[in-house]
Amino acid sequence: MIRLRYGNTNTFYIPGAGGGLLVDTDWAGTLPQFFRAIKAAGIEMKAITTMLVTHYHPDHMGLVGQLQQHGVKLLIVDVQRPFVHASDGIFARDKLLPYRAVEEGAATVISCLESRDILKALGIDGEILHTPSHSEDSVSLILDDGSCLVGDLEPLAYLAGYDENPALKRDWAQIMNRHPKRILYAHANEQRL
Repeated sequence: MIRLRYGNTNTFYIPGAGGGLLVDTDWAGTLPQFFRAIKAAGIEMKAITTMLVTHYHPDHMGLVGQLQQHGVKLLIVDVQRPFVHASDGIFARDKLLPYRAVEEGAATVISCLESRDILKALGIDGEILHTPSHSEDSVSLILDDGSCLVGDLEPLAYLAGYDENPALKRDWAQIMNRHPKRILYAHANEQRL
C-alpha cells in the first residue's frame, strides 16, 4: 500500500493482481498534484483501475469525476448513494474550480456484504464496513493483512472521551473485531496497534 499526500487528505493506493484500488481523493483542483504524486511513487495511471471514497465530503471526492474520465472505475457502496452529489453545490460556488461531478451511471454500486468478492476480483483481500459515526455515508476498508483505512472516523485514541456517542463505539467495535494491526486515517498519522 502506498500513501499519497498531495493536498490535505491522505489518499491510499493498494495494488492488486486484478487492478489497483485508490481510496479517497483530495479537493477538486488538485489533479496536477495527484499526477505528480503518483509519478513520484512510481504508479502508472493505467494501474489505477478502481476507486473507493470513504465518504462524499469535498476533501475526499473532489477528483472522482475527473478520474472517471481517465478510465478509473468508481465503486459506490449502496449506503452512499444518497450522498454522492452532496459536495456538488460546494464546488459550484467557485466557478474557476475544475470540478467534474461524479458520473453515477458509470459507477458500480455494491453492498458491504458483497465487497469481499469485489475486492477479491482486484486481487485484494478485505472487506468494506459501513462506519456511519462520522457521516451517514462513511465506510471503512478493512484489509486481511490488518490494515484499516477509516477515512475521518474519530481516532481510536480519543474514543474514551466520547461517552455520549454510541455510534462511534459501535464503529470501532466492528473494526476491532477484525483484529487490526494498523489504522490509516485520512487526516492523521498511521496508528500501529
